[in-house]
Amino acid sequence: MNEISNGDVKLTRRLFVRGAAAVGFVAGLGRFFSNGSVLAQANPGQPLPDEPVEATMKRLFGNRTISYGEGKIKIELPQIAEDGGNVAITVEATLPVSGATHVSHLYIIADKNRRPMLAKFSFTPDSGRAFASTSIRLATTTDVRAVVEMNDGKLFAVSKNVRVTISGCDLPPQG
Repeated sequence: MNEISNGDVKLTRRLFVRGAAAVGFVAGLGRFFSNGSVLAQANPGQPLPDEPVEATMKRLFGNRTISYGEGKIKIELPQIAEDGGNVAITVEATLPVSGATHVSHLYIIADKNRRPMLAKFSFTPDSGRAFASTSIRLATTTDVRAVVEMNDGKLFAVSKNVRVTISGCDLPPQG
């Protein structure tokens, strides 16, 4: 057993390793709290807590123009969601998923959720069509957007307002 003795204190290898681990942990916490989330710094595309929808749209699409997608995108949602914790949504784009210009991604965004981007679907020519059906959680009455991104960077979107009677998640801070 390796140990160093200085009077009443004995420093063993195990005690030294535990101390070094504690110092590393505290240093990591200092970096986390002084500079924001370590994860967000390592992955700048990640959302921050309580991200406003404008910041989400900027993070995902930059300054690109989003064209009105009526006739190209069909979004099905209930007008009134009695339980915001389980809201069925179906999105289908009539745009091609193969060829020179095709659908590459579909985003579902709820304007008033703490983290507005609820889902991202990716498509390849093997997908056959741009179609997604899932359940989402909504915090409150909000617009829900379906944004289709083409492989050439063009964006199309439609939205539908959903009235939520019982919140499905924490409400965003009011201010």
